[in-house]
Amino acid sequence: MHDRRTDVKDLTGLYRTYGDDRLPPGQRETSRFPVLSKSGTPSFDRESWRFEVWGAVDDPLTLSWEEFVALPTERQRQDFHCVTGWSKFDCEFTGVPFTALADAAGVTDDAVHVMFHAMDDYTTNLPLEDCLAEGVLFVTEFDGESLPAEHGGPLRVVTPHKYAYKGAKWVSGVEFLTEPERGYWEKRGYSNTANPWAEERYA
Repeated sequence: MHDRRTDVKDLTGLYRTYGDDRLPPGQRETSRFPVLSKSGTPSFDRESWRFEVWGAVDDPLTLSWEEFVALPTERQRQDFHCVTGWSKFDCEFTGVPFTALADAAGVTDDAVHVMFHAMDDYTTNLPLEDCLAEGVLFVTEFDGESLPAEHGGPLRVVTPHKYAYKGAKWVSGVEFLTEPERGYWEKRGYSNTANPWAEERYA
């Protein structure tokens, strides 16, 4: 992991691209960080853990934990919006920007969509252009400490411009797609686009 003293990139003003108010409609601000997941917390073994990148890429990747955290990192301050109606402001996340991973794998010109895969078999999808937006981060630390398992540690995705179900906990791989597909909650009636400022909660 790179130097933790690196300046924090403040992305809390990102909402201006999507709406007039920092708190999206229908949300309430909380100082807590509630824990929600589709099932229990999967176990993590640092020695056997691997992160895979495949699909429409020039260089498919299989990374150990040490190799993953050696990728370029950033520390960001951003807001977190859960589809169940709460938002947590000023979260400090440290991790690997999606763009750094995309650059390492060499995304091909025909890639249009991304599927995130997780250790608990969860999946979630986003258009590639949404993944390349500033703030999409593979998080290893929260508030300067290792990301707790209940919040998706050792590695989760955060998507400050989307509801948080678009940010997979316990993420273990990324698949670049040439055609759109839907993930776990998207197949079960949740919005495919998940814009908090348009209240796109359900399909």
